[in-house]
Amino acid sequence: MPQCLENILFALAALLLGAGGLAAQDAPRPSETLPPALAWDGASRALVVREDDSWITPSEASGLTRTPRYDDTVAWLERLCSAAPELEMIALGQSPEGRSIWMVVASSDLVFTPEALLATGKPTLLAQAGIHAGEIDGKDAGLMLLRDLSVRGTKRELLEAVNFLFVPIFNVDGHERFSEWSRINQRGPIASGWRTNSRNLNLNRDYAKLDTPEMRHMLRMINAWQPDLYLDLHVTDGADYQYDITWGGNGAHGHSPAIDRWIERELTTALKRDLQAMGHVPGPLVFADDARDIHKGITFWTSTPRYSGGYGDARRLPTVLVENHSLKPYDQRVLGTYVLLESSMRTLAHKGGGLRRAVRRDRERRPREVPLEWRVAQGEPPKIDFLGVESRLHLSPYSGTLQLEYTGKPIELSIPYLQRTEPAHTVQRPDAYWIPPAWPEVIERLALHGIEMETLEAWREVDVGMYRILEWELGAEPYEGHVRVTPSVRLEQRRERFPPGSVRIATDQPLGDLAILLLEPQSPDSFFQWGFFIEVLQRTEYAEAYVLERLAEQMLARDPELRATFEQRLLQDEAFAADPKARLRWFYERTPYFDSRWRLYPVARE
Repeated sequence: MPQCLENILFALAALLLGAGGLAAQDAPRPSETLPPALAWDGASRALVVREDDSWITPSEASGLTRTPRYDDTVAWLERLCSAAPELEMIALGQSPEGRSIWMVVASSDLVFTPEALLATGKPTLLAQAGIHAGEIDGKDAGLMLLRDLSVRGTKRELLEAVNFLFVPIFNVDGHERFSEWSRINQRGPIASGWRTNSRNLNLNRDYAKLDTPEMRHMLRMINAWQPDLYLDLHVTDGADYQYDITWGGNGAHGHSPAIDRWIERELTTALKRDLQAMGHVPGPLVFADDARDIHKGITFWTSTPRYSGGYGDARRLPTVLVENHSLKPYDQRVLGTYVLLESSMRTLAHKGGGLRRAVRRDRERRPREVPLEWRVAQGEPPKIDFLGVESRLHLSPYSGTLQLEYTGKPIELSIPYLQRTEPAHTVQRPDAYWIPPAWPEVIERLALHGIEMETLEAWREVDVGMYRILEWELGAEPYEGHVRVTPSVRLEQRRERFPPGSVRIATDQPLGDLAILLLEPQSPDSFFQWGFFIEVLQRTEYAEAYVLERLAEQMLARDPELRATFEQRLLQDEAFAADPKARLRWFYERTPYFDSRWRLYPVARE
């Protein structure tokens, strides 16, 4: 095609595609596209201060319809901390775009270092907002609570019993991709930030692989400050229902059963009671099995270590994922988060000793069989009572398929509860793993997690098991900055010689299970599946066909058994018989010239 004609056609196509598009001023608001909102007027509205209060938060000043920008948030916190000796702002580190990630330390003992805070003996709550910066309810709730814990004094008694660490905006760069067009499926605030960071990476997929500086800063803080309870504050996508705030851990079937039992018996009980008393509708995490038909059930999801809940479960850090409901108004969601934070502090004040005992029990666990991933349990699922919203299906003229429409009418349902609690794959716990120094990016990340390791100063020979990658499947498209690799493997016993700089990671340590989940290649969040070892899958030595032809002739002449095996393979495998390269490679693989380390996963099991 001539270049001039191609340019004309391209311009015409651009005009056609642009025709009828929405300019920003013409785009519908959420009130025009979202299902009808359920009426709400909870008692938690009393938490909002008067309009003339000198410590009104920026969001309260807007009637809890807006959230402040990063600079406005930091300025308000700096003014609060200057007036409140109980509060101090600490920068965890810098974002890729150079913004500080701030944490506010609230301590009635006026101590603001990890060592001093731990020395108080009080339990510590860590609450993190804005890991997805469009889901920013937790920030505005936390500002209100910090004020009431300090200058206003209405919640000061909580701080006498519990230390509070608050990260108002974790994804600071995503927060400043700020606009009114951030989340079409969410009812407020009027403008907010973006889900991913400045490199388009989702921080809540980075707990295991540690690609982002933001997550590295967060884990350094967690290792240093050692919080007793970690709340990760989000807002949902998805189905409509009556619950305005939901939460959950990873379940007592997971890696931290004692911790999860405490979360269910103590924390969940208290949160339900306190939220209901303030007019909210608390519920379980909702992951719809079929978003078009809630009658098919919801799933109890056991998350892997790429997410906060799965990561906390693996490292025995009590972690709760909190999901406000995106279809509820912003004021309702912010106030529900305030009640949840306050109730969590009060529960730690009264029940924190039991949580610490549960943590000790879980950190002492050394299970011989370690689950790598989970599936829905077999058999008929149990039913769960569910506070839903009526829906109906209609044939859409736009998509050409049946589409869901919510009516705004509350209904009560009994639906299947699909529990992803059955181990889908397990491994035997090794005594240790060995990693050669050729893989420093993996060793560095393991150290950032806080995993203990021994570094060799001299060569050492060890009897180990090593995985041979038999087959692998590459992801069809990039995911979180990587191409995922899913393998099938075979374990081989070898005598391996490790050079100086190699590390030995014993699994008899509190983070031993986390090391297993990061290093077993069939674990969904292993460094192998994230693509850190993809080099071992490439062949680097070859032989020409004219050499292999002579080699095959000589091998068959010398070995009748090999000849019989080859001829049988030709008869049984039509694809092999029809592939000249595969036939010659079959001979090459049976010689000492072939690369014995091709597809050998270099992390060894002792």
